[in-house]
Amino acid sequence: MRTASKEIKSGQEPLGSGCKSVQVSILVPIKNEAVNLSRCLQSVSWADEIFVVDSASTDGSQQIAEAHGAKVVQFQFNGTWPKKKNWSLEHLPFKHEWVFILDADEVLPPEAADEFRQLVSAKHSDVAGYWINRRLMFMGKWLKHAYYPNWNLRLFKHRLGRHEKLTEVDTASGDNEVHEHVVVQGKTGHLKYEMDHYAFPSVAVFVEKHNRYSNWEARVALDRHSIGSQTQIQSARVAWLRRLKQWSHHLPCRPFLRFLYVYLWQKGVLDGKEGWYFARLHGFYEFLSVAKTYELRKQRSVSNTGSRVSSGE
Repeated sequence: MRTASKEIKSGQEPLGSGCKSVQVSILVPIKNEAVNLSRCLQSVSWADEIFVVDSASTDGSQQIAEAHGAKVVQFQFNGTWPKKKNWSLEHLPFKHEWVFILDADEVLPPEAADEFRQLVSAKHSDVAGYWINRRLMFMGKWLKHAYYPNWNLRLFKHRLGRHEKLTEVDTASGDNEVHEHVVVQGKTGHLKYEMDHYAFPSVAVFVEKHNRYSNWEARVALDRHSIGSQTQIQSARVAWLRRLKQWSHHLPCRPFLRFLYVYLWQKGVLDGKEGWYFARLHGFYEFLSVAKTYELRKQRSVSNTGSRVSSGE
């Protein structure tokens, strides 16, 4: 049973609370994010409400969140669905109509406060959500070509938006959504200011994360008839990338093609050595996804054969 803690804990007043707050709720999903959390929460100190949804962190993340005035809620994952963000959207008592989902390794610029204030206070607007662009830090350098631009729908009216459901199986990738996008009921727009994404402070972190992500990739690829396969993404770019990815599954040498896509098509070559390593690591990520998908298919085949034998077919 997945339940929020009965007592939602809050600490001191948010930093910067002397300024007029922006009437928006911030949702930050975490697990052991002490290294990143203070920087993340400081960047949204202007928000009127901040929820930090934790998964039993053991590194002091909860205390950091409370020190920044956030409301801390504990999430208990059942192993399949829903994952942390969708559960939060369903169960948290948001004070405001608009919610912004911010990962702990992301940082909004100071200018975002005025932009958010203007958008969430707009009257008679038929826009239900906004996409925001991210720039990615890798090996101490901001990538200007590889994986840039990188648009995500994060600011939306919480009653009208949910993360898509791409599969109901256990993806062995953790309790947080991986590559599922938010889909809203209504029109969408784009934010002017972009946020910084400190996703990979080291190659070791890149490898650890993408080992989990490749578990997700393999299980979603195997579950071809999942509900999410029919989801209509409200972005022509994201839809095109999804079609390209599905088409590539029928091609040989997918890891090499992934490398070429990042290094040449996205012009990662212009990001210097960091772009080269970034592209090579994504080729390895694709290799893991291919190998794990093949392994799962073999396991399923053996399981199905065993079932037929035991039933006397």
